[in-house]
Amino acid sequence: MHIPWCVRKCPYCDFNSHEAHAGLPERQYIDALLTDLDQELPGVWGRVVGSIFIGGGTPSLFSAESIDRLLGGIRARLTCKPDLEITLEANPGTVEQGRFREFRAAGINRLSIGVQSFDDSMLGRIGRIHGRREALRAAELAHDAGFTSFNLDLMFGLPGQTPTQALADLVTAMDLEPAHLSWYQLTLEPNTYFHRHPPELPDDDVLWQMQEQGQAQLAARGYTQYEVSAYARSGRHCRHNLNYWQYGDYLGIGAGAHQKITDAAVQRIRRSWKVKNPRDYLATVHTDARIGGRGEPAAAEVVFEFLLNALRLNAGFESALFEQATGLGFEQVQPALERAQQRGLLEWDTPWRCTEQGRRFLNDLLAEFLPDDEPA
Repeated sequence: MHIPWCVRKCPYCDFNSHEAHAGLPERQYIDALLTDLDQELPGVWGRVVGSIFIGGGTPSLFSAESIDRLLGGIRARLTCKPDLEITLEANPGTVEQGRFREFRAAGINRLSIGVQSFDDSMLGRIGRIHGRREALRAAELAHDAGFTSFNLDLMFGLPGQTPTQALADLVTAMDLEPAHLSWYQLTLEPNTYFHRHPPELPDDDVLWQMQEQGQAQLAARGYTQYEVSAYARSGRHCRHNLNYWQYGDYLGIGAGAHQKITDAAVQRIRRSWKVKNPRDYLATVHTDARIGGRGEPAAAEVVFEFLLNALRLNAGFESALFEQATGLGFEQVQPALERAQQRGLLEWDTPWRCTEQGRRFLNDLLAEFLPDDEPA
């Protein structure tokens, strides 16, 4: 569920987010999300929802009443697991006293708080609207509201950042005792302000030093790495993201939202995405014009997409998961996997998974599986 508004667009952000210059059309947009969902229901009849992720933008700009109405509408339309994981993304700069309690009462049982840093100077350099005090307060409020499961988003490799500063951020985050940490390197994505006006970032040797030392600190504090940038206490993995990494299906509802649905009867994967501009989405949500595009990946693309996700997981994947998720025979990927194994990038002892060298050079490894260019 995508809510595309934020207070201010961050210079590194390539998500479909739009600054909220006037009042938000909350009621109209929640109506639109449920209308969008109604039109997607025929493609998922009989399926059970295991997780809901309300992302953005900054969904915490919406009221708890709106989130409650959205979740009630979903439950009225779809069968949900009793232990449904429901995550809401939140910005520390938009959290008020008591707001997290209201979200909890509305049915949210997991928060993902976009802290990014606890250093005021670093936060200023990356354009965040909050400071250290608000970041610390947001974690405290999450605990006070009874969230036993929440994630802190934290970046390293920020403009001018030293290893000492990066590790200080990480220690502060762990001291707040979140159940989950997303700790990842800042990258300059196309179509962002930072891509057009790149800041000076730490070099590769410094980045590797940050990563090695940080991973050692996380392990010592009981945070197990289970994906390239995801670390969790025992049993607190993010189920929603695991579904992506295991190449599961998902509905995408909202402006710019993407979805992947497998038609099991014909073993065909169908992708689609909604129009990105919120005004266009609201104007067309009752019709097929809300669809920004559709596609069906070819077999070679499916192989690459599966590996792009599954090889991010420390546990890797088994051949049965590949065949179940893609509808393809394992022989389509096994020769390339064995070549990567011979190069020391993969290991196999039932699941296929990256070696330490493979994790360090994951992009090089994935290049082994890129589909050939289509003929002109």
